[in-house]
Amino acid sequence: MFKKVLIANRGEIAVRVIRACKEWGIKTVAIHSNVDAESMHVRLADESVCIGSHQPQNSYLNISSIMSAVDLTGAEAVHPGYGFLSENAKFSEIVNRHGIKFIGPSAEIISKMGDKIEAKKIAKKYGLPIIEGSEGGVKSLSEAKSICKEIGYPVLIKAAGGGGGKGMKIVDEESKLENLFFTAKSEAKKFFNNDELYIEKYFENPRHIEVQIMSGKNKTVQLGERDCSVQRRHQKLIEETPSPVLTEEQRRDLLEKTVKMVEKINYEGAGTVEFIFENGKFYFLEMNTRVQVEHPVTEVQTGIDIVKEQLWIAFTGDTALKQKDINPRGHTIECRINAENPALDFQPSPGIISVCHQPSGFRTRVDGSIFQGCKITPYYDSLIAKVICKGRNRTEAIQRTLRSLDEFVLEGIDTTIDLHKKILNHEKFISSTFDTNWLGKEKFY
Repeated sequence: MFKKVLIANRGEIAVRVIRACKEWGIKTVAIHSNVDAESMHVRLADESVCIGSHQPQNSYLNISSIMSAVDLTGAEAVHPGYGFLSENAKFSEIVNRHGIKFIGPSAEIISKMGDKIEAKKIAKKYGLPIIEGSEGGVKSLSEAKSICKEIGYPVLIKAAGGGGGKGMKIVDEESKLENLFFTAKSEAKKFFNNDELYIEKYFENPRHIEVQIMSGKNKTVQLGERDCSVQRRHQKLIEETPSPVLTEEQRRDLLEKTVKMVEKINYEGAGTVEFIFENGKFYFLEMNTRVQVEHPVTEVQTGIDIVKEQLWIAFTGDTALKQKDINPRGHTIECRINAENPALDFQPSPGIISVCHQPSGFRTRVDGSIFQGCKITPYYDSLIAKVICKGRNRTEAIQRTLRSLDEFVLEGIDTTIDLHKKILNHEKFISSTFDTNWLGKEKFY
């Protein structure tokens, strides 16, 4: 096994990776910006290196500074976490070129699956159903008009090189197309340095379902699906597994087809294949070539440590997992806790946490990097913790999650804890009669 791993990230995912490394007996290196010097991931790591100022481009996105930290500390491998450089093909290539192991797939795979147009072609080639829309990038407004007329409104304009809702616009009639097309193009250029767009048929009442895979040179296994349909502005708030809307036949079809596709592309490591599900049919959306924010919900459901398995695959080239040994049971729910005020349109809430009491108890897990006196800065993603609870069934999982959220005390900042409780108590969530657009329509405050 690796002797020393550098974690090219911060916050809760850096803490999560450090914990997995410690259980393998691996020494860890934390990198940090100047404002993160007292952060939990820095405190837990064996070594730490300050790589720049609070601006991400000067620290967590600065490849040369990170590689200098690798050289300085003698790290043998780099774990990118999620976000920042985790799906940056150039970063993966540079790391591997220096004789350091990038814990993830090859630069070639990251590049192919990170390009939404190319990924769609690959998915179609290997048997996954795709959403009706443009075959490739849309070069002009006139081409966009022609495609929209062919597939019918509403349509979804999406950035080829991005995600997280950036460069994404819903167009419900032709009169709005021109303005939204060029707005999406501008956003795509700004956030991804790639203004290429593609167009898909827009689903009005979809569920968002994704499949967790682990893959090595010789085999690919699936760890079940997650339902991630509780979203605001295309960003997930609550995830659960198994999906309450799939039949066993639909689930089996989804999982089998996903594994076949991933095997064909010679994927290595942890990955997630995402789908839109509506009217009993699923359609390929994208593939994330990294560990997901929501991976703990699958870990709790299956009993498999995904991050430790990532490290094993990176070191040996193959997964130790066998499909027959993966037997998910019960129901698991994860709530993302953000430092935001939902009543004020999810306004960020930086500050110092004056009181911090995290929930515990039977089948309750909390992943995070917060503590009493912890400073939440305005410079990075607002995610501060995840609460994951398992029950014998969905009803028990909901009740356990509500109990755990009631125990969660954070003072000094605003959080989404109260919103999560409102959602979990709502009749639509309880009956699972919601879709990805639900939160935008419902009045919780």
